[in-house]
Amino acid sequence: MIPAPNNIAGLSRLLAGANSRKEKIERVDLSKINRVLEHTPGDMTATVETGITLAEFQKRTGQCGQWLAIDPPNPETTTIAEIINANTSGPRRFGCGTIRDYLLGLTAVLADGTVIHSGGKVVKNVAGYDLMKLFIGGWGTVGVVVEATFKLRPLPEAEQFVGATCKSLEDADRLIEAVLKSPITPTVLDLHQVSTDTPLKLVLGFAGSREEVEWQIAHAAELGVKEPASLDHEKKFWGDAAPANRLSVLSSTLVEAIRGLNGAEFVARAGNGIIYHRGAAKPRTDKLPLDLMRRIKDAYDPNHIFPALSL
Repeated sequence: MIPAPNNIAGLSRLLAGANSRKEKIERVDLSKINRVLEHTPGDMTATVETGITLAEFQKRTGQCGQWLAIDPPNPETTTIAEIINANTSGPRRFGCGTIRDYLLGLTAVLADGTVIHSGGKVVKNVAGYDLMKLFIGGWGTVGVVVEATFKLRPLPEAEQFVGATCKSLEDADRLIEAVLKSPITPTVLDLHQVSTDTPLKLVLGFAGSREEVEWQIAHAAELGVKEPASLDHEKKFWGDAAPANRLSVLSSTLVEAIRGLNGAEFVARAGNGIIYHRGAAKPRTDKLPLDLMRRIKDAYDPNHIFPALSL
């Protein structure tokens, strides 16, 4: 079952009925629940219904010189709900963080149709339990997030990218270490090789005032990172229809992990230890708190009408 409600009240009724029948919900189509409910430029906050696409949200807030500082792939088709569910991010994650860094409050509908609220609409908010973390990266397994309030950031006056071609992974490792030890603070720190016929490249991105960006570009050049660059590697990698795998490692072991991919094309967030690659998926080595995850699932969705936990 894939319900497509017109509003939150309709979704509540649909889920309550499905829960009483123990009918499975494959996913919820939120495309009709897509309004910007409130944007307060002076407070730098905005509340939206989560069926809105990120691109449309950025367009609306950009009219006031602000933005939600996340940049996952395909913003024209990716909704706020999908970003929260999967905790997706993009190359600016190194300097800007992830969706959890900007989420102030949310409204969700549980399996039995109950509408719950967590957090608030102001930056300084400490009331109640922080239930929001259950939904970020929860893949819709415990409820449907229908509204979200975010803190925004000013659009940067300038943004510029520079790169360096690396002869080997060892060269890349030394250059990444030099960048991290330097006084520069890039918003983007990507290492990529998006096809077998393209070189291994490091890309740095800087954003802020024009003077600040120019100062950082000059210092990056002293480290040998001075080739003209862009985020075209992102578009090329995610433009491929083939699915990509994600690997999370310590940033200090990033190059070692890439070496283990045996030449597969990849894009790596070198400062965060996140590698997206194509090829055979690597087995998980971390231990998940499975008992806790199952208890949460049973508490919020006792009839298991939402998608099962992906372990």
